[in-house]
Amino acid sequence: MTPVTGTTNRRALVVRGGWEGHDPVTLTDLFVPFLKDSGYTVDTAEDLAVYEDAERLAATDLVVQCWTMGDITAEQSRGLSAAVRAGTGLAGWHGGIVDAFRGDLDYFLLTGGQFLMHPPGFVDHTVNLVPERSGHPVTRGLADFRVHTEQYWVATDPAVDVLATTTFAADQYRADREARVVMPAVWTRRHGAGRVFVSAIGHKADDFDVPEVRTLTERGLLWASR
Repeated sequence: MTPVTGTTNRRALVVRGGWEGHDPVTLTDLFVPFLKDSGYTVDTAEDLAVYEDAERLAATDLVVQCWTMGDITAEQSRGLSAAVRAGTGLAGWHGGIVDAFRGDLDYFLLTGGQFLMHPPGFVDHTVNLVPERSGHPVTRGLADFRVHTEQYWVATDPAVDVLATTTFAADQYRADREARVVMPAVWTRRHGAGRVFVSAIGHKADDFDVPEVRTLTERGLLWASR
């Protein structure tokens, strides 16, 4: 998906913070130039209080969140959910979106997924695109690809639209050591009038050096936007 240059008439809000292990400033800064080239005015916020500002969120076309763990108040959670329901897009990757605000049911229902665990360290694994969704704007024209990074085991809402999966090999970390498990890795969902894009890939900056990771993330941001 080629950035659209020209007059800026859309607004993106990058909300970043939480656990510093996911380097939220560095990773979100990777995509700020892309958003600007795509016609967005980009603002940043490093305080979840921004989710209480209904007027600001209503004027925002896309929220890009990179906030790992941490706590969100009920008012902030409701504010974000209401904004997306009204048409503001939400997008993010890895722990910045699916390992945020553990235990907040409204947030889980918004994103459609929650991180549970990953095997120790970084592992080589394949991300498989779902053939039935090959025409989706986020993954169209891409093929399966390999990554060397954390492999997320997630709990997901069955209603999400899974675009890509990853397979966990049998190992010593699960009760059934012979089982292979296919797990969602990239998905989208609708929330009222709004769109949500989630990718489990993106623990570290060089994950986005993989062309397919970079491409589907950029496309996901644009797809989710109002």
